[in-house]
Amino acid sequence: MSKQPSKWILLIILSSSIFLSVIDIFIVNVAIPAIKRGIHGTDGDIQLVIALYLLGYAAFLITGGRAGDYYGKKRVFIIAMLSFTFASLLCGISQTAFQLNTARFFQGISAAFMVPQGIAYIQLIFPSHQERIKALGIYGSIAGAASVIGQFLGGILPDTHFFIAGWRLIFLINLPLGIISALMAAKLLKDNTITKTGQFDYSGVFLLTVALVSLIYPLIRGAELGWPWWSIVLIGLSIVLLFIFLYDQKRKLLQRKEPLINIRLFGYKDFNIGLCAVLFYFMAQDSYFLINAILLQTGFGISSSETGIFFVFQGVGYVAASILAIRLIPVYGKKVLQGGVLIMVTALILHILFFKSAAVSRMIFLPILFIYGTGCGAVLPSLLTMALKSIPAKFAGAASGTFSTFQQTAIALGIGIVGGVFFATLGKAETPQAYLSAYQTATILNVILLVLVSFFLFLLPEKTTTLRNNQLD
Repeated sequence: MSKQPSKWILLIILSSSIFLSVIDIFIVNVAIPAIKRGIHGTDGDIQLVIALYLLGYAAFLITGGRAGDYYGKKRVFIIAMLSFTFASLLCGISQTAFQLNTARFFQGISAAFMVPQGIAYIQLIFPSHQERIKALGIYGSIAGAASVIGQFLGGILPDTHFFIAGWRLIFLINLPLGIISALMAAKLLKDNTITKTGQFDYSGVFLLTVALVSLIYPLIRGAELGWPWWSIVLIGLSIVLLFIFLYDQKRKLLQRKEPLINIRLFGYKDFNIGLCAVLFYFMAQDSYFLINAILLQTGFGISSSETGIFFVFQGVGYVAASILAIRLIPVYGKKVLQGGVLIMVTALILHILFFKSAAVSRMIFLPILFIYGTGCGAVLPSLLTMALKSIPAKFAGAASGTFSTFQQTAIALGIGIVGGVFFATLGKAETPQAYLSAYQTATILNVILLVLVSFFLFLLPEKTTTLRNNQLD
């Protein structure tokens, strides 16, 4: 009789999914200037490199979670991991912007199927409450480490002189980890009991995907093309499709079918306020990395490697503050998050005041980035908790999936809107002063977004509220 593998070994295998999915966001953020040169892309192309990955992730995340119950978590995990690995290969060998962005979209879809299986398996492997908390803590720490490692490698690899272009390595390094994880999962993971309850909401997935792409794509392409008629039509179509999607979800719920998103969740005032805070926070969060990477590398001529090291300081600040925030939240509640937002706003103002040129001492950059990271660390780990605190346990899974979908969509929106403002202000100019002006304008917009986050956190009550009377029966 073969010896059962350690549950902690299984946790490492499962955590490879969140590691790969997170690292592929942050590693690309820092390497964007190198990718643009490598594929001879436009400003819109490089925005889509980030946005399409997130849209694929957002649109299929809830479906990915249900696929594990319907087809088996082990099977879905392995297939999704191999699909993510293959999509990474396609990204690494892409010759054009179209090829790269198509591969990135499918990479995001693959991530949406593999990540939920890891989280679900943790619930099965660690039935003890205390062990589960420890396991989820390790899982979250691996995700945090992936963000820091991604920023570092995103700076170092594009400067690597190898037999292939360095920027391609940021995708190709996924191959060995993805293959090893899939093989280890095939050998060590146990099959779960398949429960084919209900049906997939295929029409809901289709409506949401088309609506999101119809919104984000013209926001990015329209700005650089002078807002042609089709971009306006697509934005209008996206709004119509979102209303149709919500109506479709409500109708399916009333018919006792399983919709993609449980509309009952929006009957909780706290949840709605929390989602508004999430929307504006994540619109600012990833667009920050985009515009800073472009300013430092293309505007100031700082090397990719040095830029990656700069962002590591931001990541260190995030990790340190997140550890402290977890202890402070039970005592001070949302005040910790509000303090974190205030730190982020202050840091962005310091960015505007001191990020003037490459001639400015590097020692000024580092503490400012660290301060910004501490603000992020005080907000991000507990934002989910604040948004879901009034949700009953029976809706927790659906609410978490909706939160994650909203989060990824918000990041893509931020890339489109804040990034669009940056490139529109930049225009055709290629001078350091032009980049600085565009950066300052986009950063002011991010300050406004964070002020809105603070406003919605203020609206959140310290105590939970009950469901509104007009909830769906």
